[in-house]
Amino acid sequence: MKGIAHFITGVAIATFFPEVVRQAQTGSLLPMLGGIAGILPDTLDFKFVRYFESYDEEIDPGPEPDAREIAERVTRAMRRAYESGRPQNVMLHTVRLGADLWRQYSVRFDPEQSEVQVRIGPIVNTGQVPTPLSLPPTGEREARVKVGVPMVPTYDEETKIDIFSGPSFKFERQGDLLHVHFLDWHRRWSHSLTLATALGLVGGLIFGIWGGLTIGLGLAGHVLEDQLGYMGSNLFYPLTRRRSPGAQLFHSGDAVPNFLTVWTGLALILFNLDRFSAQPRLNPWWFLGLAVALPVVVLGGLYRWRRRREEREGSETTESLRQRDILAEVEEVEVG
Repeated sequence: MKGIAHFITGVAIATFFPEVVRQAQTGSLLPMLGGIAGILPDTLDFKFVRYFESYDEEIDPGPEPDAREIAERVTRAMRRAYESGRPQNVMLHTVRLGADLWRQYSVRFDPEQSEVQVRIGPIVNTGQVPTPLSLPPTGEREARVKVGVPMVPTYDEETKIDIFSGPSFKFERQGDLLHVHFLDWHRRWSHSLTLATALGLVGGLIFGIWGGLTIGLGLAGHVLEDQLGYMGSNLFYPLTRRRSPGAQLFHSGDAVPNFLTVWTGLALILFNLDRFSAQPRLNPWWFLGLAVALPVVVLGGLYRWRRRREEREGSETTESLRQRDILAEVEEVEVG
C-alpha cells in the first residue's frame, strides 16, 4: 500500500479508543502516533535496512548492457547456491544514462525450462515512458541460459529493472529446490507482529497505555494490510524466519485498493470523532452503509472483476501491475 494509506489506517485505528479521541480534542497528538507507526515499517526498510544488506555478487551492466553476460552471472550464482547449500545474495543495478534516462532490462526465472532469460529493453525516463526507436538490435536484445536445477520463484517469474535502485535476489536451496526470493531484506523483521508488540510496550512506557496501544496497533495494521498483497510478511520474527505468502488480493501500487483504504480510513475517523463527541449527529447505520460499505462493495467488486478478466486474458497489464508492487513502495520512499 502507499504510505498515505498506511498513515491514514494508523490514525483511524487510534480513533477507535474513546480516551484517545478525548485527549485529541484537548490538543493531544496521540492519533498521529498511530499514523507514524503505520508508515514506520517501510521507512525502516527503505531508509535503513537495505543499506546494511551484504551481497555475494553485484551485477552492474554498464551503459551498454550485455544480456548474455547478465544471464550467465545470475545463473552462476544460482548454481553456487544449489551446489554449496549456501544462500547467495545478488544485486542487479540499474542502467542510468542521464539525469532522466534509464536503459530498461528484465530478468525472468523460468522454472519449466530451468533457465534464466534476460531481455534488454528500451530507454525510458523516470516516468517509465519509453523513448521511440531506442531498442537495441534484435540479435542483442535477449539471452537464455540454462540453470540445470529445479527452481521456485517466490514472487513473479519476471522482474523489470529500470529506474531508481535495482532489485536484489536471494537464491536459497531448500531440499531439492532452489528458491528465488525477491528483495529478501524487505518485510523481514520490520514487518512483524512481534515488533508491533515490542514497540507498543515501549510506547506504553513513554506515552502511557493509550500511546502504546496506538503505536502497536498502527504498526500491526500496516503488517496486516501488506499481508493482503503478494509478498507477504515475516509475521512472527524471530520465531519465524521467512515471509508468509500474501493473500494476493491486490497489488500495493493499485489505485483502487489505495483509494478505498484512504477513503474508508477517513470515513471511520469522522465516524469515531462524531460518536465520541458530546452530541453525536451521524446515524451509524446510514453513515457506515453509505460511506463505507457501498464504496467497498461497488469499487471493490469492479476491481476484482477487472483483475479476473485480465488474468483470464493473460494481459500485459497484470504482469506490469505485479512489478509495481514493490516499485510503488520504492518510489514512495525515494522520491519523498
